[in-house]
Parts: sequence; structure tokens; C-alpha cells
Amino acid sequence: MRQVILVTGASSGFGAMSARALADAGHIVYASMRDTGGRNAPQAQRVAAYASEHSVQLHAIELDVQAQASADAAIARILAEQGRLDVLLHNAGHMAFGAAEAFTPEQYAQLYDVNVLGAQRVNRAALPRLRAQGRGLLLWIGSSSHRGGTPPFLAPYFAAKAAMDALAVSYAAELARWGIETSIVVPGAFTQGTNHFAHAGAPDDAARQRAYDEGATRGLADIALKNLAACEPPDADPASVARAVVEIIEAPYGQRPFRAHVDPSDDGCAVVAAVADRIRAEFLRRLELGDLLRPSVAATQADAG
Repeated sequence: MRQVILVTGASSGFGAMSARALADAGHIVYASMRDTGGRNAPQAQRVAAYASEHSVQLHAIELDVQAQASADAAIARILAEQGRLDVLLHNAGHMAFGAAEAFTPEQYAQLYDVNVLGAQRVNRAALPRLRAQGRGLLLWIGSSSHRGGTPPFLAPYFAAKAAMDALAVSYAAELARWGIETSIVVPGAFTQGTNHFAHAGAPDDAARQRAYDEGATRGLADIALKNLAACEPPDADPASVARAVVEIIEAPYGQRPFRAHVDPSDDGCAVVAAVADRIRAEFLRRLELGDLLRPSVAATQADAG
């Protein structure tokens, strides 16, 4: 069944790959990005060119996840054009690399704003309609860093991704009785094939960073990045994340996996997450809330507020 899908952060990386893969699979896809008339104008033009060349329903749409008005406007446009929205793919995010101490509190807040509050803004714009429909899917692009191996100098990103995962898990229970499903795709560290590391932010406090670069942790960053890349198999393909996204979205309603790991480096997150998810399920059943583990089909438009 053709579905209407919004992909956030679709100017590059997993977002762009997923948007194209979903359009190729026959879905109606809105590839969102900020500043489509400025910095991201070339990316928006590439979206239009791809849609024309491949005769697919792929549309670039303006959406700055750091502005509620922008999220509201994007959702309103999709609903005006399509009459419904079936899937929210939360992919927008940003990475930073450097010593934890060298990042200012404001930088931590900014990363949290993009990676966590951005999803919240889009949810607040879209969920009233999804709840009214009584069906939908929130699909989150997480990171194995929140529970797996955690190399140094990525603290702000790891912290934000851990918070995003916690938010996704909480939403899953609260939306189940509205008929809305949750799945979390958990990519490992793909050091090649995306701009994730190349576009990573740097600490604002250069003097603190220098202290780490020239002191007891001299060379630590280079060793961490070199050996992280060495853990990645030669055939690691970031497009495998997009393929996992398509597979989940096209799975039968009610049978989609709660979590799917795509981690060629096998950093251990899948092992830890399996325990955490099992304990979550067991505890919900102890609370006599086991029905929250799967979406209910009983939600109706009359229930939505």
C-alpha cells in the first residue's frame, strides 16, 4: 500500500538515502530540510531532479526542526496536498566531535535542540492528525552509541541520541492505544558514505580542546577515529539503513519490529538493547499494561482530541 511519508533531515546521509529508497518503492515521500531557498537549494533541486528522472513521488519541503512554526507549516502542506500522513521518519540530527569539557553548555543545548526537541516539534505538529486517523507509524533513526561501545570525544552527540531514544520509548507506550506504531532503527558508526563525521561540529572552547590535544590525551582522537573505522567491514554500506527503513514501513501493521539494528561494526548495542527492551515489556505487563506493547486498532477519530 502506498503511504504518505515525511522524512526529516533529508538533505543528505541516511535521510536522503531513505527518502529516495521509499520513493523508489512507490510511496509518496516528502524530503524535508531547512533553508530550501538558500543553503540547501542545491539539495532541494536534486530531490526534484531525482523525482523527475525516476518518475517517483518525491518532494522537497521546507522544515526547520528548530522552529515550531516551520514544523506546523510543513505538516499543514502535506495534509493539504495528500489528505493524510502515514509515517513520520525522525532522522534530523547533528554530530559533534571533541572533548566533552571543551563544549559549552550552549552547544550541548543546541545539539539537544536538533536531535531531541526537533522531533518533539514535529510530533506536536503531526500527532493530532495521526491520532484522529487512528493509525500511523513513528520511525526513529537512533544510534548504537546510546547503549553500545562509546569511543571518546563524542559526548554531546551520544547524550542527545540517548535522550532521543528515551523519548521514542516513552512515546511508544503513550501512542499504542491511539493505533500508532513505533519502530526505532539503530545504525552503527558508518564512517564512510555519509557526511556524518565530515560535518561534525567542534568545541567552541578551543583552549580547553588544546589542553586535551596536547596533554595526557594527546593523539586520543586520532586513535579513536582510526580504530573505529577499522571496526567497520570493508563492505559496510550506509544504504543498508535505508533498506531497513523501507522494510519496516512495508511490514504489516502491528508486526513491525520495535527495534532494528543495522551495525556492521557490532558495537554491542543490540545485546544491551535486547535486555532493556525485554525488561520494559516485562514491567509493563506487571503493571497490567501489556497492551501498550502493540498498537491498538480500536482508536477512532472520535477519540482524538
